[in-house]
Amino acid sequence: MPDFSFTRQERLKSRTLLSRLFKEGHSFVAYPIRVAWLELPASETFAPVQVVVSAPKRHFKTAVARNLLKRRIREAYRLHKHELYEKLAGRRVALMLMYLGKEELPFAEIEAGVLKMIRKWPEQSAEKQNEPS
Repeated sequence: MPDFSFTRQERLKSRTLLSRLFKEGHSFVAYPIRVAWLELPASETFAPVQVVVSAPKRHFKTAVARNLLKRRIREAYRLHKHELYEKLAGRRVALMLMYLGKEELPFAEIEAGVLKMIRKWPEQSAEKQNEPS
């Protein structure tokens, strides 16, 4: 049975890891979400995936609106993270999920974006592994 929790270890809070994510990481779009990700060595994190969620202040002026969107993204991720864990097969990843939409979308559309992100994941990982170092 999948674990539907979202623990402290699964939240990405490290400033150094966030800056590395932007400098060295890769990204792709699964509308309405842009996914930035960085593969990590097993020694750097306890959880298989560490996640941070953001919503733009430019389009959503009030904190209430931004927090609502972030809660919807986190909930969709929490419900489907076990599918992502299966695809990762033991690898460790830092993820940033950024909301791209210009208007507030219902939970069902955000959930569809999270599922699209999980479906697209193997293609993105395969591309990264084929890149010359």
